Amino acid sequence: MSKSPLRKDKTCLNCRYVVENRFCSNCGQENIDPRKTFFHLFVHFFEDLTHYENAFWKTIKNLLIKPAALTKEYLSGKRLSYLAPIRLYIFISFVTFFLISVFPNNDSELLKIDAGDSIGKIITEKNPKVNDIIPPGYLSKEELDTIQKKINKSKEINIQKDSAFNFGIKSIQELDSIQKFAKKKDKYSSFEYYIIKKIVTVTENNTTKEIIQKFSESFIHDIPKTLIIYMPFFAFFLWIFHNKKRWYYFDHGIFTLHYFSFLLLIILILFLTDKTISLFKTSTLLNFIHGFIYFIGFSWMFYYFFPAHHRFYGESRLISFIKTIFLLFINFFVIIILLLFFSFYTFINLH
Repeated sequence: MSKSPLRKDKTCLNCRYVVENRFCSNCGQENIDPRKTFFHLFVHFFEDLTHYENAFWKTIKNLLIKPAALTKEYLSGKRLSYLAPIRLYIFISFVTFFLISVFPNNDSELLKIDAGDSIGKIITEKNPKVNDIIPPGYLSKEELDTIQKKINKSKEINIQKDSAFNFGIKSIQELDSIQKFAKKKDKYSSFEYYIIKKIVTVTENNTTKEIIQKFSESFIHDIPKTLIIYMPFFAFFLWIFHNKKRWYYFDHGIFTLHYFSFLLLIILILFLTDKTISLFKTSTLLNFIHGFIYFIGFSWMFYYFFPAHHRFYGESRLISFIKTIFLLFINFFVIIILLLFFSFYTFINLH
């Protein structure tokens, strides 16, 4: 609460109600002078930041090591000490996918072009000590021309390899010719024509590596949408399996928000661990630590739902275990279907 003196005017500046005490009984705004010194502004900012940090770290701690604790606290009315479920999910989701999109891919190619293995061989044969950066002027014009020819040849080879993926059709012109002049039984349906045309267009303009890279980037970009769409379904399955009189759909929704926030937080931790370890020289000890952290992370990610479900819904361990198995089984197949749909959506949007 602010220590600033109250205004003499008892009319609320926000809603124009009469303020009997420090806070307006209608909108909750504090009845103090809105114009303050820079010192007061700094102190207010520091107090808000400290409060946010305390609530944030307390929320993260409970989310990670105390399954269902946040959900029980929130539904019992203890909400000021923790971040709100929606704010928590949005924050973790934003940080996770922002960092994944910003951090460079460890598998990025030299010169950031898809030259195939041939360009790497040419450069390393020229200077075996070259790693990721080639100083300006290091390669002559003739050498660059040679590399470019090998790049073009590599792309042609890749396109030929992709011909099977194109159903044996090498160009849009060939597809249109079949659709226009072939016998009726040999023509494609409208849907088949659309899909094949899209595949041919993508493979004509991209190598296999480029397709995989573009698909991966676009798919990662779409994952947040997938999770947002799927969460109501996850809460719905929880609603089906539990007492309708005791538990509202809202309760399952809060549980779902906290559970998905936990999953994203583990993914973020593993991602940052991977990037941190990659900064150091590879060694047996680092590989062991890396593998151990991943094992703990994925094990806890899988096991977490069991105690969370048992503690929140308060059922016997056996009943809770049986319901958990059914829920995980159902959600697994629904997620697969949803991911396949988004994979298809991602592919048709490639260019």
